[in-house]
Amino acid sequence: MLRTTLLWHDGGRGYDFVMTTSLSSDVPVGYFSWAEYDIMAPVQPKTENALAAAFISNCGARNFRLQALEALERANIRIDSYGSCHHNKAERVDKVEALKRYKFSLAFENSNEEDYVTEKFFQSLVAGSIPVVVGAPNIQDFAPSPTSVLHIKELKDAVSVAKTMKYLAENPVAYNESLRWKFEGPSDTFKALVDMAAVHSSCRLCIFLATRIREKEERSPKFMKRPCKCTRGTETVYHVYVRERGRFEMDSIFLRSNDLSLQAFESAVLAKFKSVKHVPVWKEERPQVLRGGDELKLHKVYPVGLTQRQALYSFRFNGDTEFKNYIESHPCARFEAIFV
Repeated sequence: MLRTTLLWHDGGRGYDFVMTTSLSSDVPVGYFSWAEYDIMAPVQPKTENALAAAFISNCGARNFRLQALEALERANIRIDSYGSCHHNKAERVDKVEALKRYKFSLAFENSNEEDYVTEKFFQSLVAGSIPVVVGAPNIQDFAPSPTSVLHIKELKDAVSVAKTMKYLAENPVAYNESLRWKFEGPSDTFKALVDMAAVHSSCRLCIFLATRIREKEERSPKFMKRPCKCTRGTETVYHVYVRERGRFEMDSIFLRSNDLSLQAFESAVLAKFKSVKHVPVWKEERPQVLRGGDELKLHKVYPVGLTQRQALYSFRFNGDTEFKNYIESHPCARFEAIFV
């Protein structure tokens, strides 16, 4: 974990922030990005006799990954091991190019920590080799589709995972179903996750700190007097702000009290960004096949200040009443939008 304190000229009070692979960090720094991995690379024929390939060179990992490899072998899963651990393949190969020839890839991390998902997993996706994972307990949050990953959560799961590997290997229709996302595209949730990295972590750090500074300024008496709503008769118009995730500047949205609903809010957000011909921050980063046209699709909209774990997977307003109460109790409320 990287925890850093920046000291500023304002008396050295500074700001504490956390940058780690955890999506609960202030600024998550994952191993994934569209630029680094050709996720949508075409699937190639599986020509190797062994079912799976492994590239493991740290034989002192803190988890049970070596025991899991041995358990799969005892279950008659043939594994070509290119790393120094359980080494049985002497040839030097390009890892991704080699994985493309195998039906399965052992994406075994050296630690089972939430959100700790490294190149082992993403290289498997690039190769079109179904990843068999020992690692993050929430690996499904990183999966391009629900059936695209096999997960050995505990050592005892290796036997059942081995049975699934054999079944998929012997049934082409079922195996191809696990790779359907390669042809039809990954889920919106997966795209929203990887799109985060379209803005470099150093830039996201700047946005995080600038937002903190702005929040501090807005607590001053001068800002507290700004008009955040206007009432005429029985109707009130609320002024709220929205920005795309990965950008700092806000756009204004106006909501009327006679239709203070989630649907009206989301429609207003889309209308605003469409009116200015907004181009999503990820547009040039994604593979061409996943960029779509000029249409905007709103995936999530959430209050500024949430972690990406909250924003992507857990936050939602519990109906129109909760949303209305939030708007009424948070003057000039600020939100972030994720487009997919």
